[in-house]
Amino acid sequence: MPLPDYAVFIVRCILFGAAHSLFAAKRTKQAFSRVTGREPRCYRLFYNLGSLAMFGWVMAVYRTSPLLYAAPAIWRWVLYAAQLVVAAAIFRCVRQTGAGDFLGLSQLRSAIAQPRKLVTDGWYARVRHPLYLYSTLFLLLNPVMTTQWLLLTIFSVTYFIVGGMIEERRLLKEFGDDYRRYRQRVPFMIPSVKGLMKPWA
Repeated sequence: MPLPDYAVFIVRCILFGAAHSLFAAKRTKQAFSRVTGREPRCYRLFYNLGSLAMFGWVMAVYRTSPLLYAAPAIWRWVLYAAQLVVAAAIFRCVRQTGAGDFLGLSQLRSAIAQPRKLVTDGWYARVRHPLYLYSTLFLLLNPVMTTQWLLLTIFSVTYFIVGGMIEERRLLKEFGDDYRRYRQRVPFMIPSVKGLMKPWA
């Protein structure tokens, strides 16, 4: 008996999360280096392209999921405008940490991996994971909510929290006491009122 579309969608989301985390792990990249015999300069780019293709595979199922609600016409455009503002904030965060590094293009131009810098200004002075915060807001602000979109939102928020915790373990190893002090003064994903009042760097 075939699984219902929503169950297939959930299974695909789980497989996407597992694959995304596996290939983001440093051990996987090191294993790839041992097999190829060199530093994989194109690894990040292929990782992003593979993630994009797999996300399309996830979203290809359950496209006729039930409609939960749709915002009225005026509010729909307000929510779309809010999503546009959030998308601009996501772009700004990516630029802060280096768009070339994020996309995997900088690695193609340099044979030697450049040491990363710990970014603590801008939105990173308010929350440690602004990309996850803004991505969550983008999902929640969608004016048309289907069962598929709700499941995607729940899965994404769960993945952001778990992925953020795993990422912080890596950042602690990479930046040591600098990141430990940063973590003590800046909240995880939800900004505090005091943090929002900080002047922008």
